Amino acid sequence: MSSQGDAQQRVAFQYLETERLLGVDFIPVAPISSVRPQPPEPTPSGTSSPLDELRSRVEADFPFCDSLSSASRPVFGEGPEEARLVFIGEAPGAQEDETGRPFVGAAGQKLDQIIGAMGLDRDAVFITNILKARPPENRTPTVGEIESCAPYLREQLRIIKPEVIITLGGPATKFILGTTEGISRLRGRWGVWEDDALRIPVMPTFHPAYLLRNYTNETRKQMWSDVQKVVELLGLAKK
Repeated sequence: MSSQGDAQQRVAFQYLETERLLGVDFIPVAPISSVRPQPPEPTPSGTSSPLDELRSRVEADFPFCDSLSSASRPVFGEGPEEARLVFIGEAPGAQEDETGRPFVGAAGQKLDQIIGAMGLDRDAVFITNILKARPPENRTPTVGEIESCAPYLREQLRIIKPEVIITLGGPATKFILGTTEGISRLRGRWGVWEDDALRIPVMPTFHPAYLLRNYTNETRKQMWSDVQKVVELLGLAKK
């Protein structure tokens, strides 16, 4: 079998194993490589929501700072303005930079699985990153880059007012909770994001990319334990 075939076989195996672990009792009919989230429906002509207006500002302000000038386009995030749940990652990658959409690569496919296992559809949640543009070579965001993009993330959360935030990975968790602790210590423990009158529960967990790199029973059980707490808080029923 070719190396591409081997890779596809490994991905398919991971899908089946994750579905078994997360309690999903169906197998996707489409090939794994063809599973892609669909873009949100466009806003009707002549209307403009607060989130639309913020998106326009983000597009106008791109690339936000000199060190992000190599990015192709901004990646604002996507989902409904009334979303009950917001996922926050670190920064866009190559495929996100190409499409302008968050979490559309391998990590995005894994996130879609997790969302489905929670009893939700991707278009029912809001997905975004701290950084609104891809850092060079996908490196860790600098303090300056985070500072240049953070106001947009804060405003997204003020507009959406979700019931729960799930932070994906260390950088997002540290920023949202204002801490220096590592994700291994923070994951699975409820925190709170506070902004003026807003107090939103935060559940830190691993980034899906970390899950793919460390695909063990332990990490999968830990991540599912984390998101199961959100399922219970929101009163969701698994599909």
